[in-house]
Amino acid sequence: MEIRQLHADEFEAGLSLSEYAFQYKVSGEDRVQAREKFKPEQMWGIFEGGILGAELTLLPLQAYIQGKPVPMGGIAGVATWPENRRQGYVAKLLTHTLQTMNEAGQQLSFLHPFLIPFYRKFGWEVYCEYKKYNIPVAKFPRKTEIQGTVKRGGAAIEILQELYSGFAARYNGTLQRDEEWWKNRVLDEETHQCVFYSEQGEPQGYVLYKIVNKELVIDEFIFINEAARQGLWTFLANHDSMITGAQLKLVPLDDILPYLLPDPRIPQENHPYFMARIVNAKAFVEQLSFNIPGGVRQKLIYIEDEYAPWNSGLWSWTADRQGDTTFTQVPGEKSSADLVCSIGTLTVLLMGYRRPVELARYGQISGAPDAVEWLEQLIPPAETALFDFF
Repeated sequence: MEIRQLHADEFEAGLSLSEYAFQYKVSGEDRVQAREKFKPEQMWGIFEGGILGAELTLLPLQAYIQGKPVPMGGIAGVATWPENRRQGYVAKLLTHTLQTMNEAGQQLSFLHPFLIPFYRKFGWEVYCEYKKYNIPVAKFPRKTEIQGTVKRGGAAIEILQELYSGFAARYNGTLQRDEEWWKNRVLDEETHQCVFYSEQGEPQGYVLYKIVNKELVIDEFIFINEAARQGLWTFLANHDSMITGAQLKLVPLDDILPYLLPDPRIPQENHPYFMARIVNAKAFVEQLSFNIPGGVRQKLIYIEDEYAPWNSGLWSWTADRQGDTTFTQVPGEKSSADLVCSIGTLTVLLMGYRRPVELARYGQISGAPDAVEWLEQLIPPAETALFDFF
């Protein structure tokens, strides 16, 4: 058995496995374009006797954490031939990928799970949810007199990027996008765009949307102030003669649009979305900013991490008066620790998706009440979100 990156001449082998596993077909011009975009250095496979048995894609990405981009390995396209399933192929691939990401300095890893319990075994944990709204035209936000202008279509990627970055950096776990990502992953021929400009001509928000079966399907609604939000909604409401309603997708959990509607009673759904995992606990913890806990400034935490053993064990966690921390592995057993948790639990705590007191209440982190309270004070509140898919 060999684990390695695919070679340039193994495009067909990799695509055939993906087509079979995910039940789709790429043909004609689409197959030609897929071959042109093929990046074998991002594809990892297990080979048995020279034959590809399982594969995944490892994307070198950056995720915003506390407003700053952090190196992140995005895992996608995990696939196995049926005759190779339940033989540990994916476990071996994931373990090898964790080592690869660690060596590359990627502090985090994200993936979209086909089955959440499966990836929880390997240390990934749900770190964000999204809301989905369905708003009938009759319940749209009221139209307002716009102090500014809305321009439809043709906005430069640089304008969209600046607005997106400012909005996305407010959340933990959003992607830092580049021009290639915008062109290949966000924008397409079916997507309309409109940008709100202030009276001074400054871009302050945008909407990416489609019109499908007389419905506005809104993929992204980005705004930096209330004037932009109202201006964009007035633009969307002007479609009222040609649509029956709007569907908003990937709405972050802190959004309060229903409350702002004339009638808030609209269909709403919450969905667990992506999973995250700390790849290197020391590197990730020490680049974060923390609150200054009262009293004792140091605790011992024991991390359980079967698949990334460099994280597993007892750590001394010290916070100084400036909120900077040191995270140092020390000798000792689990019984010596003030706090004990898995790498998945530590991930969602530091991402801000869950709070220490909350998870301690349900047995996801163990320790004396004063140690849990120390961690509660240490970790600053944050919101998580993700507006992309891979």
